[in-house]
Amino acid sequence: MKKIGVATTGGDAPGMNAAIRAIVRIASLRNLQVVGFERGWNGLMKNESKLLTPRSVGGILGLGGTILHTARCPEFTKDEGVRKAAQTLSSNHVDGLVVIGGGGSFKGALDLSRETDALIVAVPATIDNDVYGTDETIGFDTAVNTAVTEIDKIRDTAISHERTFIVEVMGRDRGFLALMAGITSGAEIIIVPEIQYEEQKIFQTLKENSQRGKKSSIIVKAEGVGDARLLAKEIEEKTGAEVRISVLGYAQRGGSPTARSRFLASLFGNKAVELLLEAQGNKVVGLQKGQVSNLSLEKSCKTKKSLDLSLLSLATVLAT
Repeated sequence: MKKIGVATTGGDAPGMNAAIRAIVRIASLRNLQVVGFERGWNGLMKNESKLLTPRSVGGILGLGGTILHTARCPEFTKDEGVRKAAQTLSSNHVDGLVVIGGGGSFKGALDLSRETDALIVAVPATIDNDVYGTDETIGFDTAVNTAVTEIDKIRDTAISHERTFIVEVMGRDRGFLALMAGITSGAEIIIVPEIQYEEQKIFQTLKENSQRGKKSSIIVKAEGVGDARLLAKEIEEKTGAEVRISVLGYAQRGGSPTARSRFLASLFGNKAVELLLEAQGNKVVGLQKGQVSNLSLEKSCKTKKSLDLSLLSLATVLAT
């Protein structure tokens, strides 16, 4: 193992830069050369990279986004694109590759592993927190804190005007972010993709809360569940409540990573380099029961991470 590559692929997440920093500095200490492939899989296919040194990653620990940039890459889903990336690794004499990203990125890494002799280790960084094999992903804590900060502000105006607010957070297919943000902001109702929500139950909950003396409510909804505008209209018609909608959007992906996200990025980056030096490839780094560990890349890609639905019941009780 003489040279390793690193790439950030898929959606960005706060803490990716912290992971890059850890990988470069640990690798340099172990006499490994590091090249960063730019714009995710595009850089691997087009052979676009730059040398990364301990000094070149200075000052990026607290930066959001990724200094290597990232982009969606439909071409990489095809066999030809994967073969181009494998050829780039070979022509640059890259012995190992660290892929920083989410579930979609890991599936791409698994495809690439079948076409290259380079060892591949995946580091989970996504605000969705939906990667199997780790209790928490890099960036998730930051996204939750961003959402909660905004929901707290919305709560102030909801109380002032005695309104119901539907706050839409990111999460097309999974509800980890909506669930955590909902619980920690005291939301009265949380809607996630994992459960088919029933409008009648929402109307009933809002009516019961009103009877208890609550004049305002917060509904946290994952973006992948229904249309917030239609739901708002139904609530107004069925309950008489005044409803407003707030979509938090891409702000949840940006911003300086929290201490927690930086810490995980540092631990995961260190573990990734260790695995490569131990000649272990096709691995995913993760946090399990408080310990940094690893598991098969293939198993992570083929196993769905479960959402603790019991927390929805807890959220309901705490918001009464």
